[in-house]
Amino acid sequence: MPVLAYIIQIMTSPILERPLRLVRAHPSETVIALGVLAFSAAAFASVANLTPATTPLAPPTATTAVAPPAVPDMSVKPIAPEQALAINQETPVTAAAGPAAAPFALGRASGFARDEALNCLSQAIYYEAGQESDDGQRAVAQVVLNRVRHPAFPASVCSVVYQGSTRPTGCQFTFTCDGSLARRPERAGWDRARRVAAAALQGSVYAGVGVATHYHADYVVPVWSASLAKSDVVGAHLFYRWQGGWGQPGAFVQPYNGHEARAEGLRTAALTAHNAYVAAGTPTAGHIAPPIALARADGLPVVQGPAGRVTLHFAPQARAAVEVALARPRIPAPADTRLQSMLDAGAPASDQKPLGS
Repeated sequence: MPVLAYIIQIMTSPILERPLRLVRAHPSETVIALGVLAFSAAAFASVANLTPATTPLAPPTATTAVAPPAVPDMSVKPIAPEQALAINQETPVTAAAGPAAAPFALGRASGFARDEALNCLSQAIYYEAGQESDDGQRAVAQVVLNRVRHPAFPASVCSVVYQGSTRPTGCQFTFTCDGSLARRPERAGWDRARRVAAAALQGSVYAGVGVATHYHADYVVPVWSASLAKSDVVGAHLFYRWQGGWGQPGAFVQPYNGHEARAEGLRTAALTAHNAYVAAGTPTAGHIAPPIALARADGLPVVQGPAGRVTLHFAPQARAAVEVALARPRIPAPADTRLQSMLDAGAPASDQKPLGS
């Protein structure tokens, strides 16, 4: 008789009927069955009374997580544009742009969110790179979308573009807090910027700047530029990424949250804050602006017009330096009432082009 069948027969027999008869008839099977039962009972007891040898690891807490890097101070050094151009030309590209960013996707965003993301990205392209080539505009759009996916920045397009726009020294994109938004877009330029923005939001990638998260115009030297890795130059803009792991593709894991504010409301709030800071005499756009008196003491031809508007007329040698460096006639576009962010040549002629923002 098989051992397993024998065990079942013993266990299913009436307690007071025939057990001894079965034992006497099958002595060897009885010994084996008792051994199997004893081993099984011992194993079950050892498992039931088992105490873990180690304490389970506690889940990670916020205090143990590695925080993303802080967004750097957006101040620029108070130097003349021609000096900034020379410094930027002498600063080498210190890091490759790296792999191209992954295509951006709006996912399940609503129609409203899609429209406002397009509006905000179009504004960034138009005001930051309106006079740049197609590649120059695509590069700016790529930085905005790179930021949306980096945990150091907000997780929506409009929040990235308007980050800090109502703070006197905290805006990330100068056009949102230097008064540039008061200039209504010119139709052809706006349509062009909108086409570039639409393509980027639909997954078009500008591989040239890789995963860059910062850039600046070549006629300024931001305080932060020395702490980041310069990775590319496209037109009048220099592009940078963070050094170390935070500047690698693996850091860009933040999902797009699908929630956008109304672009026109953000524009109104930014202009309202800007006007208030101008009225109070507070520096805006994150620039360290020298007082008008100091500028005049340095021999700069500064003029303060109605409503506090400040203009700086380039000296001939300064203008020549700018034009040689850019290989085409350009002057800085009007910005706000502080010297660093509002440089122009008085009433611009029809053929004068903005230098960027």
